[in-house]
Amino acid sequence: MKLRIKFSKHGVLRFIGHLDVMRYFQKAIRRAGIDIAYTTGFSPHQIMSFAAPLGVGLESNGEYMDIEVNTLTSSRELTDALNAQMVDGIRVLEVRLLPDSAGNAMASVAAARYTVVFGEGYQPCFLTSSVASDFLGQNEIIVTKKTKKSESTFDMKPYIYACSYNEKNNTISLTVDASSAGNIKPVLVVKALFDYSGQELDEFGLLITREETYTNVGTSEDVQLKPLGFIGSEY
Repeated sequence: MKLRIKFSKHGVLRFIGHLDVMRYFQKAIRRAGIDIAYTTGFSPHQIMSFAAPLGVGLESNGEYMDIEVNTLTSSRELTDALNAQMVDGIRVLEVRLLPDSAGNAMASVAAARYTVVFGEGYQPCFLTSSVASDFLGQNEIIVTKKTKKSESTFDMKPYIYACSYNEKNNTISLTVDASSAGNIKPVLVVKALFDYSGQELDEFGLLITREETYTNVGTSEDVQLKPLGFIGSEY
């Protein structure tokens, strides 16, 4: 039986990398006494997969992982059992039973929504809601994407689903492609927004929180984003 677990990650734990988070949950699941399924073979390991690894330094209210279990209790009991093993900064928010037809968490990711907060002394005085709207209204948004091995220039506009600025609390809200084909980092969008306004971005002044991770229940032409927890049900 497949379960999808939603959890949050905050505070100093935002500096913990994905592999350490995975090992942490493996130990927490054992301590919680959850009857998790293991692979067969010479070196069995827990059947577990994460939706979209969170970048180091980012916080989140919408992380997901899938596990397989041999027996079930209830969504509430499993949530409480896991949270009893959690440290400050990580909390399990919900557990849902997946149908047999559900794809794994990583393959299901289509997009993610982020909140970008500017630290004290880094607030951009030039930024307004109309500037963000004009930025997104461009016919194309050409950016340079760098990796460890290459550098490429492309139009980012099709991969940005939403971009707005809240002048009351001085935050940017972004919804961007997070699939394996797109995978747009929020800081890349913020940098493009600053470049559009002729300003220089200091990335150290940003606190970025992933608010939700989505799957597409529509088509590539008619995108309909739903939270990954939309697939499945409480039990």
